Amino acid sequence: MVHFTRRGEKTSLHNLPTGQAFPTYKVAAVQAAPVFLDKEATLEKACQLIEEAASQGAALIVFPETWLPGYPVWANAVSRWNYPPAKKAYSRLYKNAVDIPGPVIQHLGKVAKKAGVFLVMGVNERTRSGTLYNTMLFIGRDGKFLGKHRKLVPTYHERMFWAHGDASTLEVFDTEIGRLGGLICWEHWMPLARYALYAQGEQVHASLWPNAGETFLLACRHMAFEGRLFVIVSCSYLTKAMLPADFELMKEMESFPEVLSSGGSAIIGPDAKYLAGPVYNCETVLYADIELEQIIEEKQSLDVVGHYSRPEVFTLHVDRREMTSAAFHEGQEDKS
Repeated sequence: MVHFTRRGEKTSLHNLPTGQAFPTYKVAAVQAAPVFLDKEATLEKACQLIEEAASQGAALIVFPETWLPGYPVWANAVSRWNYPPAKKAYSRLYKNAVDIPGPVIQHLGKVAKKAGVFLVMGVNERTRSGTLYNTMLFIGRDGKFLGKHRKLVPTYHERMFWAHGDASTLEVFDTEIGRLGGLICWEHWMPLARYALYAQGEQVHASLWPNAGETFLLACRHMAFEGRLFVIVSCSYLTKAMLPADFELMKEMESFPEVLSSGGSAIIGPDAKYLAGPVYNCETVLYADIELEQIIEEKQSLDVVGHYSRPEVFTLHVDRREMTSAAFHEGQEDKS
């Protein structure tokens, strides 16, 4: 059951009227395969999964890293310079990537509004210049686009696909179901990125991965405990049989295991205990009921940006300016 305030009124831990209950609601972590490198078909599948999770009472639904239209699982197959099949695969990924703003965002907004849910979706975001970003979208239950987060540091071979994000998208969104934020994959091992979210009062954290083994889930549980957060871990499930028959690098991936992304989705409470999962080797949707009051209970002993901090010793400075490669100024400057 979801407990909301009056329409148009936000409720978080920071503005609750005296005596009002903390929000309690169901969250969903989607573990599914995209229709790999097919934006339209993957979007259609996303809509079906959103409707399914909403029918089970979920108020917040989280999808995996770059799920639309898929994580580039071929990255370890080839790193040859100027290799034509790899260039074709990148072009295919780009053509099926998401424009922000754009029609995909509008469509997801309509679906979220119809279902009455908050939505977090991992996408490949494209720019007009030809660059891709590893991005997560946040959409409200009213269908409005809340914002995005771009992965700060693509990991290792991922730098062949995605550019670096910046702190202009390192944001927490204040909503009637709490303060929502998120990180992508190995960002969970960036202490200052985590701290920047804690400092903004994050309460519910979307954790997006292609798959999550024991060490990855250790990072998620650590973040839940350190930040006193609910963490929704969403991972993909993908096999070689799910790749397009005409995929450009199929031969180069012959030595890969049949299961390319095994999952590992889970839902974790602010005491680091599992509320659901982890689950592997299947497509599924995980559910758990969360109660934000538990965050306050756990913060009695640990609040790393509050009573357990030493600001006179350690201070984090975050540059929120958007990093751009060109600045255009129109008209004459006032020289008077």
